[in-house]
Amino acid sequence: MLHGSGPGTTGSGAWATTAQALGTSWHLVAPDQAGFGRTPVPAGSRGGLRLWTEQAAGLMDALGVEYYAVVGHSMGGAVALALAAARPQQVTRVVAVSTMGAPAAPLSADLDAIWAAPAGPLGARDMLRRLVFDQALVTDSAVDARAAAMRAGAPAFASLFPPPRARWVDELTLSAQTLAAVRAPVLLVHGAEDRVTPLDTATRPLFEHLADVRLHVLGRCGHVPAIEHPHEFRQLLSCFLRRDRDH
Repeated sequence: MLHGSGPGTTGSGAWATTAQALGTSWHLVAPDQAGFGRTPVPAGSRGGLRLWTEQAAGLMDALGVEYYAVVGHSMGGAVALALAAARPQQVTRVVAVSTMGAPAAPLSADLDAIWAAPAGPLGARDMLRRLVFDQALVTDSAVDARAAAMRAGAPAFASLFPPPRARWVDELTLSAQTLAAVRAPVLLVHGAEDRVTPLDTATRPLFEHLADVRLHVLGRCGHVPAIEHPHEFRQLLSCFLRRDRDH
């Protein structure tokens, strides 16, 4: 399970609710990608799609897991698709949520603002407001938790997406050749009101390139379906992944 790119994001923070519900049925691995949480960026590297893809593949190799599904959110969705293309014999299914990676996808104003959000309560509140459709979810406790995470990760994050930021969207773009190499079935999950990676520019173009793909759109949902519609998201995930077991 691969997290997205917002400042203060970690594997456990992104997937805690989902993992608590599914952990009794699945063996879940939710790492901090390089530059996030407690995983440093290797010396001489700035991060990026290739590093994150190699990190994910190397982690599963180190764990001795031969076959696995990959779930990725936003930036993590692009990494999940790149991993499936690079490891077609190992990756059995892909779930890309509010994903990045589509060819010619522009940098949205909201993603630009999220990557630039200053560590602290004001930056955390502004970021959370952009992530969710339901503003009632932007509670003081959520803001405080995100602000603390942003401060903890600020030194490493500062090097990942400096301005001008459109180049980092381009760096996360997957080529038509890479997308064509994804042989695993893909489930795309997207919020209809996502302003960070809008449905029409982030997900719909992927249909032209992926061989085996389906899309589930959630109404009244922004960039984080796992948080805004947790029960339905877990049902989608379980049903899609369970097909491997049924066959």
